[in-house]
Order: sequence, then structure tokens, then C-alpha cells
Amino acid sequence: MPGTVLLLAAAPVGRGCLVDAASVLPVLAAVPPAVLSGADTANVVELADPLEPQAVLTRLRAAAAAPGPLTVYVTGQLQLDRRQRLPHLALARTTPSTVRYTALPWHWIREELRLRPSGATTLLLDLHADHEAWQWLREHPLDCGRNNAVYGRVAPPPARRTVAVPSYMRGVATILRSGYRPPPHELHQQALARMAAEGAAVDADLVLTAPGPVAGDPHAVIAAAVRSGRHRDADALAARHERAAAQAHGPASEDALHWAEVRADLSMFAGDPVRSCRAWLTVAENRLRAGQPPQAPAVEAAVDRAHHQWGLIRDAGRARELGAALAALRGRVPGRREGALDHVQRELSRLQTQG
Repeated sequence: MPGTVLLLAAAPVGRGCLVDAASVLPVLAAVPPAVLSGADTANVVELADPLEPQAVLTRLRAAAAAPGPLTVYVTGQLQLDRRQRLPHLALARTTPSTVRYTALPWHWIREELRLRPSGATTLLLDLHADHEAWQWLREHPLDCGRNNAVYGRVAPPPARRTVAVPSYMRGVATILRSGYRPPPHELHQQALARMAAEGAAVDADLVLTAPGPVAGDPHAVIAAAVRSGRHRDADALAARHERAAAQAHGPASEDALHWAEVRADLSMFAGDPVRSCRAWLTVAENRLRAGQPPQAPAVEAAVDRAHHQWGLIRDAGRARELGAALAALRGRVPGRREGALDHVQRELSRLQTQG
């Protein structure tokens, strides 16, 4: 099965730039696609200094939907938005005051990749953080999703008026240009060793090493059941874990909500948008009842996914029923896409005319 590679290099234009992210793309682009992906053949998507977060999301979503192995190479800088204090990948137009609107929320990357089969995704990251993001990272891990292998580093802000070099990703690219891709953990170690040999200051870096799920992990077992078409078995296993988490930690606990989200995804994989939409609506309501704010990433993601699944429902009666609930929820959780509530209301009006 062919692999997919996403090369993403992004940094603000002008004084806010901390790293010359795009400088590594010519080196990576010179590597054969099969070597970049570790598969026999691969499709490569390259994004150099993109302007709009929605455009990046569209490419990321398409890459995540590909059935084969996916490797994502990200070079850039992390900044926090001033409203929620959450990490974002800064894009070309990003400034400290416009992070929420012009940068890519890091949790969008996690949310898009969470739909992929367990163990089918590898992220290689070379990131620099501004001062606020660096302080945040000292207390919070950079969440890339529990199903993915993650390797790389996050560097502290460079000296003032200095633009850093993505030396980790340059090391990765140089190693791959030999025509051989070692296993990701070996590639990671070789890149770190190359940085040290070239005199790069790596002691202060936050090194990212997460090999992904191991054999026997319930997520891997569920993913295998989905791949073989055993959707009922997959849902039954997820339901058992959801009940166990609810009994141990409460139905509003993160563990129980995680398994509820897994089951919503499984309904989507099974081609049941009604059940998936209803499940995502329930997850969103439970998160709100638990005291999570409407702007919380997990709340916004649940409503966005309910909205997407609702758009796939062909039964007018079910669509009207769930659309009313979605409209009420959209009034509280408008999300980041302009006009989401208006879209639901227009579609509901159209459905009412169908009798």
C-alpha cells in the first residue's frame, strides 16, 4: 500500500520569526518519496510557509484519510494564543496578538490524526518555542495523540534578534539522502548525534520520543478489527473499556469520554453517520456539563465532528431530529469556522420543506 508524506514548514514573516523553517524543505524534497515514507511508493505533499490555517487543515485532513502509512515532517515555531493559552503552529501571517486566528492550533493535528489506525502514523518534529510557549511546555506535554509515533525536539527561544536553524530536521534529511531510512527511533537517535557532532546546543532542548502503541494495546486491537470489517466487535471492545472507565473514574472522566469518542469514530468507520453524530453530540454535552468551557478544544472538536457527520445523514427525519440538537449546541459552541450555526439553520429550513 503506498505511503503518504506531509512536509510542513511554517514560520511568521518578519520580526516574529524564530526559525528559518522553510530552509530545510529543499533538502527533504531531494529525498526519494519512498525513503521519506518508508514504503515502497509514496505521495508527497509539501507546504512551505502557508498563510491560512484552514488550508493547512484541508491538506492535513486529506493526508490523514489516506489508507497507507503516513509520515508527517513538521518544522516551525510554537506560540500560545492569548485567549486559551494553547499551543499553535505559527504561520506566515501570525503575530503574538493574532495567534488564535492566523496560526494552526496544535490540537487540530492531534484531532485529525486520531482517526487513523493505531500505529500507522509517524511524526518527526523540529520546533522552536517562543518564551510563553516554552514556559507552558515545562508544565504540559505536547500532545500528539496516543496512537502515533512521535520523534523530534522542541528548542527554547533563540537569542534575541537571532533566527535559528532547524538542525534536527536538517540532520534527518541528510541521513535520508543516503537512500536508506532506518527505523524511526534509530533515525531520531542518529539525527540527535549529528546535531551534537556539529556543535548544536541540544542540552536545553525538549526531546520528543514516543514510539506509539505496543502490541496488545486495545486501540491497536480495535484498529485491527476495523480493518478486517468487524465493526461490531470493535464497538463491543470499546464499549467494555468505556464502562470500565466510567465505573473506575466516573462517566465524565477523561478516560470514559475518550472511549465514548472512540465509539463515535467507530460508528463513522462503520458508515453510520446517525449514530456517530448522536455520539459526538453526547460527548460535547457531557464535556459542557462537566464544566469544560465552550472554547475548549475537545468541546469544539466534538461539535465539529457531530456537524460533519450530520451532513452525511440522508434520512430527512433523522436529520431534522439531530439538526435541532446540533443547532442548539452550535449556539453555545460556534467553533472557529464562521457561519457554522447559519449553515445548520439553513439546512434545517430546507429539511422542513421536505415534509
